[in-house]
Amino acid sequence: MTLQLGRAISDGIKRVLTPTGGVLLVGFLAFQLLTQASINTAVISFFPAGPAGEIEAALGMTLPVSGTVAGGLFVAAVILSSAYFVVLSRAFTRPKAQLSTFPSDLYTRRMGRATLSLFVGGLIVGPAIMIGFVLLFFPGIFLAVSFLFFTFAIGVEDRGIVSGLKQSWGLSRGNRLKLAVLVILAGVIGAISGIVGTLFDITDAAVVGELIVNTLNSILFVLLYGIIAAAYLQVQGDSSDRVETNRVSESLDSIGN
Repeated sequence: MTLQLGRAISDGIKRVLTPTGGVLLVGFLAFQLLTQASINTAVISFFPAGPAGEIEAALGMTLPVSGTVAGGLFVAAVILSSAYFVVLSRAFTRPKAQLSTFPSDLYTRRMGRATLSLFVGGLIVGPAIMIGFVLLFFPGIFLAVSFLFFTFAIGVEDRGIVSGLKQSWGLSRGNRLKLAVLVILAGVIGAISGIVGTLFDITDAAVVGELIVNTLNSILFVLLYGIIAAAYLQVQGDSSDRVETNRVSESLDSIGN
């Protein structure tokens, strides 16, 4: 199915502006803050008391725990973020009429398998995309676009790693130029956040800067994933491997309503 990008953007925004979108935004912000604070705390732990205080003021948010505990919290946040994106993929691909609720099956159905698949898959896809960007830039965009629906193949369709990668590759075929707009948008969001953070660092307001940057990141990235979810529902409609489940089929029918 040819992707209608404008339609996906409109539908994605509508999905985000729901109680489900609000819950996912709060969750994403919590992970962002925990990850940032745990990294800062772990870094500071490597320095003696005097320099550590100066570095803490420059870095921003920290936690009242040891560096070892902070490192453990960081690892936990990374793993839990995989579970979060499984939930996000399931939540945003439901019919819009159901987005006023947040049922337990979103975070209980086959969560262990899906989280592990997404986490391991991320260890494969992430470095591949980074290498593509470093080498010639455009291969990075191509790979990012090709695996844009990997999260949804895992979370919504209950696929394994290899099957999820193949499904995402197939769904993106024929729509990669349009999907590249979403990948570039993600890069723009990251660049804007970096600039904002730097401005606050210059003014010695690192904590305020991190709060603002992480909040801005959370809003924009949840909005972006809402749009990607709408795009996924469009292209999944005519896939030869279409998942015959009520929730996906109903969601496909609900686009544009």
